[in-house]
Amino acid sequence: MSVEVVGVRANNPSFMTLTGTNTWIVGRDPCWIVDPGPLLDDHVAAIVKAADDRGGAAGIVVTHDHHDHTEAVGEVSQRLGGVPVHAAEVAGAQPIAGGDRVGPFEVVATPGHAPDHLAFVAERACFTGDAVLGAGSVFVAPDPGALSGYMAALESLRARDLERLYPGHGPEVADPGAHIDQYLAHRRERERRLVAALDEGRRSYDDLLDAAWSEVPPELRDAARLTLRAHLGKLADEGRLPDGVRE
Repeated sequence: MSVEVVGVRANNPSFMTLTGTNTWIVGRDPCWIVDPGPLLDDHVAAIVKAADDRGGAAGIVVTHDHHDHTEAVGEVSQRLGGVPVHAAEVAGAQPIAGGDRVGPFEVVATPGHAPDHLAFVAERACFTGDAVLGAGSVFVAPDPGALSGYMAALESLRARDLERLYPGHGPEVADPGAHIDQYLAHRRERERRLVAALDEGRRSYDDLLDAAWSEVPPELRDAARLTLRAHLGKLADEGRLPDGVRE
C-alpha cells in the first residue's frame, strides 16, 4: 500500500473513546487530515506540525458530527491557512456524500453510529471513524433504518479489497476482512440473543438488556440501550417485533 498515513492520538481516553480519538494525516505535498478530533492544545499542535512536516494540508474530511471528532475542526483549519473542510453535516463544511470523491478519497456512506457517518477510502486504506473501531464494538443510533443501513455498510466495506483500516478509536486493523466479519457476526449474535429474550416473554428494555447485553459494564449501559432501540427498530421494520415492548 503506497498511501502514507500518520496517526495523531488525542489525550481524551474514556469508555467511549477507548485510548483517545485518532486523527489521521494522509499523504504529503500536500496531505489531508481525517477527523481533527477534540479541541486540546497539544493535539491541535501535533496535527499542525504533522501537516507542516508533510508539505502542508489541502483539506480536512470528517467522518461524522460528534464532538470528539469535530471540536478542533475550525482551529485546525484556521492554523493551516483556512483549508476547506468536507463533511456530510458539519456546520460550515463543504457537503459530501457517499459516492463522491474528495482529494485522495472515495467517500463511502456508513450510517448507523450516526446518520451522517462517512468512511473514506484511499487506495486500499479505509478511514472508518466510528463505523468500525480498532477494538470492541460501536453503539448504533436508533434512527429509522439505522441498523439495516449499518449492516449494509459493513457488507459494502467487507466486499472491498482493503488492506488496512484506520479507525476513529483504537489501533490500526491489519486484517480488515476478518475484523469486519467479527463486526457482522457480533451484530447478528446480538439480534439472536434479543429475539431469544423476546421469545421468552421479556418486554421491558431493562429485561432485554439484562438478557442480550448481559456482559456490558454499567458505564456502557446507556450506549447499549441506544443500540437495543436500533435492534428493536429493525425487528419492527421486518414485522418481527412482538407487541408490548416498553421502555
